[in-house]
This record gives sequence, C-alpha cells and structure tokens, in this order.
Amino acid sequence: MLNAIIMSAILSFGACTKTSDITEIADNTNPDPVQYGIPYGNVPDTRDAVIYQANMRSFSSTRNFQGIIYRLDSIKNLGINVIYLMPIYPVGTLKSINSPYCVKDYTAVNSGFGTLTDLRNLIDGAHTRGMSVILDWVGNHTSWDNAWISHSSWYVKDSNGNIISPNGWNDVAQLNFQSQDMRKEMIKDMKYWVYTANCDGFRCDYADGPPADFWKQAIDSLRNIKTHKLLMLAEGTRADHYTSGFNFTFGFRFYDQLKTIYSNNQPVTNIDDINAQEFPSGTSEMNLVVRYITNHDVNGSDGTPLDLFGGSTGSMAAFVVAAYMKGVPMIYDGQEVGTTYRLTFPFTGATINWASNPAMNTEYKKIIAFRNNSTALRRGTLVSYSNSNVCAFTKSSGTETVLVLCNLRNSSTNFTIPTSLANSVWSDAFTGNSVSITTQVPLSGFSYLVLKK
Repeated sequence: MLNAIIMSAILSFGACTKTSDITEIADNTNPDPVQYGIPYGNVPDTRDAVIYQANMRSFSSTRNFQGIIYRLDSIKNLGINVIYLMPIYPVGTLKSINSPYCVKDYTAVNSGFGTLTDLRNLIDGAHTRGMSVILDWVGNHTSWDNAWISHSSWYVKDSNGNIISPNGWNDVAQLNFQSQDMRKEMIKDMKYWVYTANCDGFRCDYADGPPADFWKQAIDSLRNIKTHKLLMLAEGTRADHYTSGFNFTFGFRFYDQLKTIYSNNQPVTNIDDINAQEFPSGTSEMNLVVRYITNHDVNGSDGTPLDLFGGSTGSMAAFVVAAYMKGVPMIYDGQEVGTTYRLTFPFTGATINWASNPAMNTEYKKIIAFRNNSTALRRGTLVSYSNSNVCAFTKSSGTETVLVLCNLRNSSTNFTIPTSLANSVWSDAFTGNSVSITTQVPLSGFSYLVLKK
C-alpha cells in the first residue's frame, strides 16, 4: 500500500511533453528524503571494481541481512570492493512464484530479510570495510499486487485493455514507459534508497527491457545527487546503455562462449571475437563489461562452475580469464568455496557451506589480490596470443607487463611463445620466483601461469 509520501507524489506529478527534455524532476512539494549517515567517499574507480553478488535467501541459514553482516570480513578478505545485493523488497503474492524479482513495494524492505535499520547496518558495515553496496533494481515490471497497479496507465495493456506480463513471466505486470508519471515515481523511488540507505548505486535487472531514454532520464537524475558517486550496472548488452549513463553492462556473451569452449570443444580464440564485440575499437576504456563464470540465474539453470568448467581446477582457469583478460570480475556467493550443488530458484532450499573448500577460497583470494595490485591487469592494453586450446595474452601499462597463459583443456599441451616474448625472464605473479621462458611452455590440463615484469 502506498504511504502518504508516495501518494502525495503521485497526485502532484504532472505530465511532461517530451522525454528528451527531462533530466531532473523538480517537485518542491515532495522533497528528497533526509540523507541518512554520511555518503561513502571511497567508491572505486569503475576499472578497479571486483563485484560480489549476495543472495540473501541462500547465503546463510538465517537467510537475511544479518547473515551477510556476519561475513562482511570474509567478503572483504576475498578482495571485494563492491557488494551487489539481490532484491531487498517485499515480494508479491498475487500470481506469485516467490521470485525476488516480483516487487510489491519499491520503497520497503522485505521483512524476511530484516528491517531498514538492518539494511543500513549492512551498508554501514561494508563502507567501514572499504566496500561499496549496490542494490538490485527491478525496473521493467512489478508484482500484480503492487499498489501501482491502481494506475492502469502505468502498465502496458493488450487490445482488450488487460494489463500484460512481459516475456511470459506471468507473475509480473509490464510497466508502460510511455507514462511520464510512472517514470517520475520510479526515479523518485530509486533516489529514496540513495538517501535513505546510503547505497552506492544499482544493478538494473533486465535493463534491455526499458527504453534507453528512460535509463538516461533516471541516471541523469541520480547523478544530480552530487554528494554520492554512484555505480550503475545494466543487466543487458545494448550499446546504448553506456550513452544512457551506465558504467557496466553484463557479460552474457562471454559466459556463453566460455561455456561452449569447455562443453563443445570450441576454439579458445572465440574469446577474441567476444572481446571485439563487447569492446569495439574506439570505445571508451570506461565502458566496462562484468564477466563471470556463474550468477544466480545460470547457477540454477546451467550448473555450478564445477559442473560447467571442469571441476575445481578447470573452473579456476576459467575464472582467471574472466578476472584478468577484459572488463571487471563478478563472483556469486558460494563460488569462492566451490559449492558443489546448485542454489536453485527461488533460492529457498540449500544454503552455502562456508567451510566446504578452504583451499579454493585461498586460491580465489590469491587471484583477486594480484588483480587488485596490478595496474596492467586493471587498466592495461590487451594483446592476445591465444590458440585453439590456450587463452594467452599480455596486459601492459607503463613499465608493467603481465603474461597470462590458461590451458582451457583437460589435457597437457605445449604452448609456443610468440617471438616477441620468447627467451625472456619473468617473475611468477604469485610466488615472486624468477621464471625463464624459452620458445615453449608446458601446461598441464586446466592449469594457468601468470607472469609479470
């Protein structure tokens, strides 16, 4: 049910004639909420982000914010600087399948997760540890029992005047982005969380659904909150997301290609084609793609990283490519301890056993720590030397060069070193030991080698 503030906002908003004329919505009768706490001043440069997706429903036995608060030190020690929380909002019950992406109230906290105070404590605790927090924003649709449904013009209708569902997702109702009042209300609700919970931005679900001009309108308005630096992640692949103001898009294509390399013996050089698609020549180095080997969707539908990428050793080689080659890496909770079972929708079954694989946790820390300390990996120029079996590349920035060799096959191979790199001396990135390479480097199945100089 809409509270008095929201109802006042709806009554006071007027229609705007042209979306392109809108950036910031001024409404003196409905001022922004009072800022809670102090805006976080250490939001990372987008190129330096390492993102951690936290799913409250499966993260801990308590299935709430407190379970994540309890492990904030562990997340920080992994090398994370951005936590992305899956939807925090109450879930609708009408036509519901208990999806966290079926939002009943955009400005309320799901009581199963805790209270607004608990959310604030989580975000404050992350900030204290040097981590930003972004919230999942479900902007394409609402639950059928969201109070917005009383404004039928805010929704798309069929020829008989019935509100429709998007893409066969029958538990939700499709919002109408031709409605300026709906747009203004949504932008106001996004701003609510920046002020009221001190969050550091949003991961926008199914961002390819709403039109680009809405995202530009929303992000322009959010960025007019000058006290906050906000990170905006589009779960989508459209190129116009960057011109709308998003910092990151989603690496669907990278994940799909990596999966076929492992499962269908496709050539590793196909990753170069994905790089060309996702980072076309002449694009800004600030246009970044989030790359992953699992997330809440594919973990349930496709399998765990262990299922898809050759067990423990193969999945680590896959993660090195995701973390080091291009874009910024994202980890889904439980990945870092090699969770062997799927966390399946609606995530109310199994929870994560955090003690299951300490050796893998240590390996993830090692890989992420080197990325965090390497300007070349985070911001350097990529040169690929990959062949059909090995993902091989250098990243260079200033006087630092990193050479990465990842064997993505479960069999040994000898990788031929390019002439420009042959017969040279490097340091092992993880041990510091001196390594001399000649014209070939032997690689065991699913192994990786990271060298620097």
